[in-house]
Amino acid sequence: MVDVCEVILGYWDTLIYTMQNEEENTDTAFRTTGCSWLSPVSERVGVPLDQVNFIACQVFGLAVAFWFRLALGPHRVSAELRHTVAVVFGAAILIFCFGWYAVHVFLLVLACYGIMITASVHNLHRYTLIASLGYLTLCQVSRVFIFDYGILSTDFSGPLMIITQKVTTLAFQVHDGMSRKQEELKDDQRRLAVHSRPSLLEYLSYNINFLSVLVGPCSLYKDYTEFIRGQRVKRVRDGSSQQNGWDKVPEPSPVRTVVNKLLVCVCCLLWFFIITKAFPITYNADPQFVSDASFVTRLAYALVSIQAARPKFYFAWTLADAVHNAVGFGVSGVNARGEVSWDLVSNVHIWEIETATSFKSFIDNWNIQTALWLKRVCHDRAPFHRMPLTFVLSAIWHGVYPGYYFTFITAIPITLAARTVRRNFREYFLSSRQLKICYDVVTWAATQMTICYTVMPFLLLAIKPTMQYYRSMYFHVHVISILAVILLPSKPRGFKPERLDRHSNNNVKED
Repeated sequence: MVDVCEVILGYWDTLIYTMQNEEENTDTAFRTTGCSWLSPVSERVGVPLDQVNFIACQVFGLAVAFWFRLALGPHRVSAELRHTVAVVFGAAILIFCFGWYAVHVFLLVLACYGIMITASVHNLHRYTLIASLGYLTLCQVSRVFIFDYGILSTDFSGPLMIITQKVTTLAFQVHDGMSRKQEELKDDQRRLAVHSRPSLLEYLSYNINFLSVLVGPCSLYKDYTEFIRGQRVKRVRDGSSQQNGWDKVPEPSPVRTVVNKLLVCVCCLLWFFIITKAFPITYNADPQFVSDASFVTRLAYALVSIQAARPKFYFAWTLADAVHNAVGFGVSGVNARGEVSWDLVSNVHIWEIETATSFKSFIDNWNIQTALWLKRVCHDRAPFHRMPLTFVLSAIWHGVYPGYYFTFITAIPITLAARTVRRNFREYFLSSRQLKICYDVVTWAATQMTICYTVMPFLLLAIKPTMQYYRSMYFHVHVISILAVILLPSKPRGFKPERLDRHSNNNVKED
């Protein structure tokens, strides 16, 4: 009962804390480098102007996407015209949102294209990775000094992060297709290899198209160019073993899928205005809250505030997915029910995240295309220490805020511990349905608490609030993870490697 009262009092303290800080944050929160036409809307709804511009451009992109599919279909106009229109609208959106800072995006794309056409195919992937990550890091360092340190705004570094993924992905795939022997490639690398250098128009269209220029996701070059030429659906249809009548439809309609995803976006917006603003992340490191509240209360607030913070990411990624689908891009095949699947470039699986029963399952369903980029560029190619190197690359790509490095370094022992615990104990809970349900409930709760603990520094950003939070939590997840790795055998007797399906949870059939 005492804990419940503390939670309620903590909630009201949160509102007071938010109101006290609202006035001093106003000047910086509503600053933007882009167009200020929507300032009255920003002031009216109380949302920073850069975020209003972002939503407006995504909604505009959605309308353009429907027009693009209907008026500029691949059977109506040439691929060159479709490429050109995609670039023009993409560049316009960049300039509207970021003003002259959009020049950074154009410079990076042109510089990497220069590497693409001049460098040897044996080394262009290395040069592109170094150039893009280096320039991105310089811009992110400048972001710390130009923008308010504590504000996560939709500044120009966001598109640069997407561009970095795209230029490096394409560079590695060109290297695979033009430099390496087929027998040296893994199946995935062989399938995605690009066997010729792209033209300037194709390169610009792939990187600066209006579909993904703001928030991504990072689509594959071969998928994108097939979509532009009108060959994507045909290739998926020809490779599908489940026709179910859809082979008779010239082009599957995305309308129903887009409407469903827009409904998800509306729910996320409502959640943001009602719940997210009431539970600010920064309150987890507030000295008065940390000193006055019990450990259980601090733990509960941390979990609630992290849960409340997720819908803004759900909103951005789901809206971007809807824009891609509206233009006709995103068909991945046919599901078991014979329905067309529009998840080729999906970046998040919300249900799988909220019901995740393992750390790996959560990661596999969160920011999916970034995880695939890390896998294809680093994890599958690193000669040793693949997991630590992948986490390091992810931290560098995200930026220079110390909180990012706390998150990804913390994730290393947690990932090792989760793997070790699963190998040692999971088999004992598969003998009956009741035990399996109990195991799922416990692992779900442990996963949600662990994710909360791990990603808190990612949102707090700075060293001081991060250490304040970890001290308030007594570093308990760090301690438990390290002890589990040290004390439990990495390969217990009778252990058999599992073949895990992508995006799966604790499935009994995995063994």
